[in-house]
Amino acid sequence: MRPVRTALALSLILSICTLGTALADDKQKVVYHVSDEDKVGFALANIRNHIKGVGGSDKIDIVLVSHGPAVKQFNDIEAVDRVRTGVAELQKQGVSFEACAYTLEAYDLAPDELLQGFEIAESGGVTRITELQNQGYAYLRP
Repeated sequence: MRPVRTALALSLILSICTLGTALADDKQKVVYHVSDEDKVGFALANIRNHIKGVGGSDKIDIVLVSHGPAVKQFNDIEAVDRVRTGVAELQKQGVSFEACAYTLEAYDLAPDELLQGFEIAESGGVTRITELQNQGYAYLRP
């Protein structure tokens, strides 16, 4: 009986130690999805608040994936100052921005016409969102 109790106690201690390490290293992972032009500013504000709410950018990994009409708001020539400044500030905090390759094609936009630092979701915006969800990212659509 004693060897079983000892093994069980050791197993429990190991589990607690492993869980503590996992929680200490665990960051929230979130993918924000924006496709409506009129939601871009709202999404950027949500991201700012999310970072503040978790206690800083070191506690969260955020990717904003855009497709459809929303992508036009990230066009370097067309972007309003509020969007341009918001994206730049969030990028400094580690937020990644991705645009749908198919949307760029549909709107006849080249990747270099987007704000600096944008990545292209080559497999499409909705496909990229699904990939991120499969990697454990929570999905938010403001």
